[in-house]
Amino acid sequence: MTVSVITDSAASLPDDLAERAGVTIVRMRLSIGGRPYRDDEVELEEVLRRFDEGVTTSGPAPGDILDALEAKGGSDGTLVLTVARRMSSTHEAARVAATGRPDVRILDTGTAAGAQGLVVLAAAERARAGGCLDEVEAAARAVAGRVRLVAALNSLDWLVRSGHVPEIAAWAGRSLGLRPVIEFRGGRVRTLRPARGEEAVAGRMLDVWRGSRPAGARLHTAGLHALAPEPAEALLARVREEVEPATAFVAPFSSVMVAHTGPLIGLAWWWEEPSEQPGSREPEPV
Repeated sequence: MTVSVITDSAASLPDDLAERAGVTIVRMRLSIGGRPYRDDEVELEEVLRRFDEGVTTSGPAPGDILDALEAKGGSDGTLVLTVARRMSSTHEAARVAATGRPDVRILDTGTAAGAQGLVVLAAAERARAGGCLDEVEAAARAVAGRVRLVAALNSLDWLVRSGHVPEIAAWAGRSLGLRPVIEFRGGRVRTLRPARGEEAVAGRMLDVWRGSRPAGARLHTAGLHALAPEPAEALLARVREEVEPATAFVAPFSSVMVAHTGPLIGLAWWWEEPSEQPGSREPEPV
């Protein structure tokens, strides 16, 4: 039995990790100064440096997703996991590509970046374990419903430009010298209490993470960054001082996402309840 998992590059999955998990990644697109690129064709530093030339972003075309389905579709079906549909046209492109394909399911993860990546990895793990399409989709839905993503931005100016937060929020942060902290969940950006300085920023994100922990749960997490891997690695190291994760990786945000947010660091995670962990089920009666 083979079910394949496809996602878009907003998921911030490193290529080697995606390859080991058996996940196919379809590239997002952006335009700088009117010139189109796939997001793996331009470095993140260049996106930020050339932002004043005019940067626009888009999801993959339906044809890109159809090519992936034809090349990597599983014999027992394919699950396509997309960045939140409120952020991107990717979900609609996937729906168009899957027209007339009953063996293909499309799921909006409601999130992005490492949180999306964690949903994708959970689905891929279930697929590798021999799960049918229904089971792989159910695993993805369960994680999508509980995964968290918090991030600290240099400012809210970029989100104002992209229409995700009001100008008054950015003005308040600038006037007080505070770094914004946001949570992206359910397809929406929500501002959290801001912080001043690197240590306070890390502490704020860790407080949100600690406050979400159920007793006895296993942790799946990702440290995220834009051109600053050291703070993301340090954040993940502090998590490890308290809990050893079952899944952990550090990865950059995609250039498409950073075009909307500007430089940032982040933490994504979900907790696997004890009843869901391997070996936790009662043995079947003989």
